[in-house]
Amino acid sequence: MQKVKLPLTVDPVRAAQKKLDYDGIIKAELLERLAESTQSVTRDANVTLSFDFDQRHLAFMRGSADVEVMLTCQRCQEGFNHTYSVEFCYSPLLKPEEVDEFPEAYEPADVDENGEINLIQIVEDELILELPQIAMHEDAECKASGRNMTFGEIPVADERPNPFAVLKKTK
Repeated sequence: MQKVKLPLTVDPVRAAQKKLDYDGIIKAELLERLAESTQSVTRDANVTLSFDFDQRHLAFMRGSADVEVMLTCQRCQEGFNHTYSVEFCYSPLLKPEEVDEFPEAYEPADVDENGEINLIQIVEDELILELPQIAMHEDAECKASGRNMTFGEIPVADERPNPFAVLKKTK
C-alpha cells in the first residue's frame, strides 16, 4: 500500500464517527521544530493514526510515528543517524474548563475554532519529546568512547583549620 501525505488538520469527532484510520507520511520539511532541535530530519515521518470512541463515548486518536534524524554525539561531536518511534493517544479537549476532569488515559488535544486538531503539531511534539536528552553514539561506534578516556588525580584540598574546632573545646 502506498503511503500518502496526512491531512494537516482533522476533526477528531467526525473521524471517530467514521472510525478512520490513516497510514501516511509527514514530509520532513514540515517538521521545522524537530529540525531545529536536531542537525536535520533525514527522512519523512511514517505515521499511523486510528480514530474511535471509548466506553464513555469520548472521541480519541491513537497513533504511532517513526522518523530518522541526524544528531550530534556529545562525546565526539560528530553527527550520527538516529531512528526512533513514538506512540501516543489523544482526545480532543472540547471544553477547556473541564481539563481537571479529563481522563488520565488520554493527552488533551486542543481544538481550533472549527473543532479540528493540528496533526502535524501533535506528531511533531511527540517526536521532539522522545529525543534523547544526551545524544551519543553506541560505545562501539564512538571515537571517544568511555574506554579511551583517562582521568587525572584530584588534587587534595587545602588543609584549613575547621572553624568549629573552637566549639569542641567548650564541650
